Amino acid sequence: MNFGNVLTAMVTPFKDTGEIDYEATRQLVNHLIENGTDGLVIAGTTGESPTLSTDEKLKLLMFVIETVNKRIPVIAGTGSNNTHESTELTQQAEKAGADGIMLVAPYYNKPSQEGLYQHFKTIAESTKLPVMIYNIPGRSVVNIEPATIIRLAEIDNITSVKEASGDLEAAAQIISRTEDDFTLYAGDDSMTLPLLSIGGNGVVSVASHVIGNEMQEMVQSFQTGDVQRAAALHRHLLPLMKELFAAPSPSPVKEALNHAGVPVGGVRLPLVPLNDEQRASLINVLSHYEDKKVSGY
Repeated sequence: MNFGNVLTAMVTPFKDTGEIDYEATRQLVNHLIENGTDGLVIAGTTGESPTLSTDEKLKLLMFVIETVNKRIPVIAGTGSNNTHESTELTQQAEKAGADGIMLVAPYYNKPSQEGLYQHFKTIAESTKLPVMIYNIPGRSVVNIEPATIIRLAEIDNITSVKEASGDLEAAAQIISRTEDDFTLYAGDDSMTLPLLSIGGNGVVSVASHVIGNEMQEMVQSFQTGDVQRAAALHRHLLPLMKELFAAPSPSPVKEALNHAGVPVGGVRLPLVPLNDEQRASLINVLSHYEDKKVSGY
């Protein structure tokens, strides 16, 4: 299944009390759909999944599915380092009406490549939904090697990978040695265009919360052959992409959304809000971006 060009790894809005803010979630979902998002990933890293209980994840997922009302695909982040619990959550997400599943590499317990294969295979076989593997060694410590992803791609419903290793050579191997209907998405906003250039399909984005239309235009410009336009957009957007990760995510993007009048609240511990210096730097980059947007780029 091709989920689209620009998927947003959606933040989870919180009230001042720390509870999920469902009205703010409704506003955010509609904002994203109206501004370039082809699909939503719920309760992923950017959604602060480690701080969400299983009950919260399911209630949030069901609320988003109801709000989206089949306008775009909704992908549930159900991966963890516990295969049994991930399998159960995946089955519950399927019953709730999710369109797909995203499974992060098991973190902390550092499985072997065979352990990774058996983990993903076990969960995939428990559902009929399409599955996206998420390779992010910077957070999980373990890297899913290309050979393992290629092997997993032979399982019918493992249809894509979110590749956030930053390794273009590994991505090229995956693209070359999997079927044409197996899709590869950038897991880092700044790697979107480089991965498109070697055959990638799009991005699972954080920056699309605030520059979704521009991300969409960059991808579509490349896909329609206007490489110069795509490159110009990439260079224009790159400083903002980088600034959104200048502090632990999703603190910067939540600050950017709140600054833009899309209320999403703060973050849960162990994350903390931006300090004054970080906030000033982010607002400066946002203002510079808006000024260049007005004057043309």
